[in-house]
Amino acid sequence: MRRMPVNEPMIRISDVWKEYNHDGTDMPALRGTHVEIWTGDIVALFGKSGSGKSTLFNLIAGLDRPTRGRIEVGGQDLESLGEKGRTTLRRVRLGFIFQFFNLLPTLTAFENVFLSLELADKADPKVARATLGEVGLEGKEHRYPHELSGGEQQRVAIARAIVKRPSIILADEPTGNLDTATGNQILDLLTTRCRDAGTTLIMATHTPLTCGYANRILRMVDGIIVEETSCGELAH
Repeated sequence: MRRMPVNEPMIRISDVWKEYNHDGTDMPALRGTHVEIWTGDIVALFGKSGSGKSTLFNLIAGLDRPTRGRIEVGGQDLESLGEKGRTTLRRVRLGFIFQFFNLLPTLTAFENVFLSLELADKADPKVARATLGEVGLEGKEHRYPHELSGGEQQRVAIARAIVKRPSIILADEPTGNLDTATGNQILDLLTTRCRDAGTTLIMATHTPLTCGYANRILRMVDGIIVEETSCGELAH
């Protein structure tokens, strides 16, 4: 993929609409939303269930296509990449972290992380093991997901996302299935790793726990993004 021009945002969303047809009626999940997210931004994206957060993530990842509007990632229009280009983008430049971890149950912690490298054509077992060590799982490489705690499974998910050194990580409710203390540990680990690597991180959430870890706060209401200046504004 071509080099991103200097002073270009990492992600640019321009007048993006996404409509789903329900019983013959077009129902908008996104309503002409705009946002620019820059390299190294740590973004907390707040919104209630159904506000459009997951739809936005699917569009940024190229898993779905907008009804109208333009989405650019790394200076490239996703529509112009085609299906093959969007698949390459996901495998090489994007990392994903999910609320319910989404680890493959038949693979060990090491194998879940190593698979991410294989798909990015960067297969190196030493890198996979080192990354598991970075997230505090040294010695647990050969355990299966059911043999790990919730916090440990989320650490594997973080390792799987960061191991290929992606430009962007999309984290969908990354602490939603964890207790508060473990959630704070996970957020500290994730945001520290992203800041150290200059990775752009967007965390979608409906709870204020992520607020203190982000340098930008976005709120999604009825498919439109509004930028907030402080955590306190989320209560209004």
